[in-house]
Amino acid sequence: MTIKPLGDRVVIKMIEVEETTRGGIVLPGSAKEKPQVAEITAVGPGGNIDGKEVVMQVKVGDRVLISKYAGTEIKINNVEYTILKQSDILAIVE
Repeated sequence: MTIKPLGDRVVIKMIEVEETTRGGIVLPGSAKEKPQVAEITAVGPGGNIDGKEVVMQVKVGDRVLISKYAGTEIKINNVEYTILKQSDILAIVE
């Protein structure tokens, strides 16, 4: 099953980062904040959205920084994805 976003929407997969404290203690997933860095897996076509021309500025494979509580989380084939609008992306991480 593939996901094809519509309009100015983007499908992302969160990047899990193992976090270690200054003292060298590895934090479990439940003790960490939600990650904000993700990889784009699909991009919508953009176009005329609500009367405004939207040009997609990201592409598949880009790593991006997103708003903390942005998007809708979905699970397909035991893989978690988030669908959000391009405007919820704060920056491209290089």
